[in-house]
Amino acid sequence: MSTPPLPYRLTRRTFLPAAGLAAAGPVLLAACGGSTTTPVSPPAGTSPAAPAQATTLTGAGATFPYPLYSKWFDVYQQKTGVKINYQSIGSGGGIQQITQRTVDFGASDAPMTDEQLAAAPGPLLHIPTVIGAVVVTYNVPGLGPGLKLTPEALAGIFLGEVQKWNDPRIAQNNPGMGLPATDIAVVHRSDGSGTTNIFTDYLSAVSAAWKSRVGKGTSVDWPVGLGGKGNEGVAGQVQQTPGAIGYVELAYAVQNKLPVATLKNQAGELVDPTVESTTAAAAGAAASMPDDLRVSIVNAPGPRSYPIAGFTYLLVYREQADAAKGKTLVDFLWWALHDGEAFARDLLYAPLPAEVVRKAEAKIKSITFQGKPLRAG
Repeated sequence: MSTPPLPYRLTRRTFLPAAGLAAAGPVLLAACGGSTTTPVSPPAGTSPAAPAQATTLTGAGATFPYPLYSKWFDVYQQKTGVKINYQSIGSGGGIQQITQRTVDFGASDAPMTDEQLAAAPGPLLHIPTVIGAVVVTYNVPGLGPGLKLTPEALAGIFLGEVQKWNDPRIAQNNPGMGLPATDIAVVHRSDGSGTTNIFTDYLSAVSAAWKSRVGKGTSVDWPVGLGGKGNEGVAGQVQQTPGAIGYVELAYAVQNKLPVATLKNQAGELVDPTVESTTAAAAGAAASMPDDLRVSIVNAPGPRSYPIAGFTYLLVYREQADAAKGKTLVDFLWWALHDGEAFARDLLYAPLPAEVVRKAEAKIKSITFQGKPLRAG
């Protein structure tokens, strides 16, 4: 199956400096008329007017969905005139900035923990956007595409227990591949990353040793390996280091023509990372999704399910501090959940299942200003 070309280079793009976002945001919004809009009370006996619209929003967080979000923001600005300034700084940074209220929304592939939610100054909502896959990429001299890995082999590599490419735990699933006796060089993310959360969530699900010794999170204490910042940092290290192995998101790997491994799933089937296999991984998510929509879909059952997949979320406060920006944010979220989903497949993300869309709609309708819903209907 051919993969359509991606319209954007998948590089980190920063619209506002991270350290200056909190300070710059009010100035920028004031210049656009966003943060200075004050709702005027209507005369007695008349219906209240709809809140004014802000013209700029700021967000920060996940790099995992950045190719899609970049497309969304460009299309939405053309459609509405609303400019969305987004910092692709990693899920950890997105959680930090929304907690500090220095952005209008955060973005994370890792659902916030109970402790993180309790530390926020108000109730935060998780709005799922799409489903993506994390892939294993490698650079083995003389080895082309087609590497096959079991959960045991992959966990052993990242634990530092499988140290050579011709180790029997790799070789037994790759007959005739001519695996060399080259040292394995592990590469992982150095920044707080939702991609890392999905990857380590998977390793925790398939390896008791990984779960007890390392665990899951946006950042972990890696047993072995070199760190790279962002997808581009990991990919760069892998490409420059003979014998290296690392993990990136699917769209980044395809855009940059990186070889990716086929993984054995829970059903014992070898599965390639595709939109279809990512969709299959999410097939049962709607039925088991909790009310707050925080859920893991790694190591999903089913013969066609790709095992390292996850939802990615936008993080927004239920009670908005500014009516104009709140209304603009709600309108964008509604557009993304419906019109925006149409762009997902071409950028190698799986659209949300219909039942998950309905659950996300309910969350958007619960967003308020001074206790009144900002989404009519």
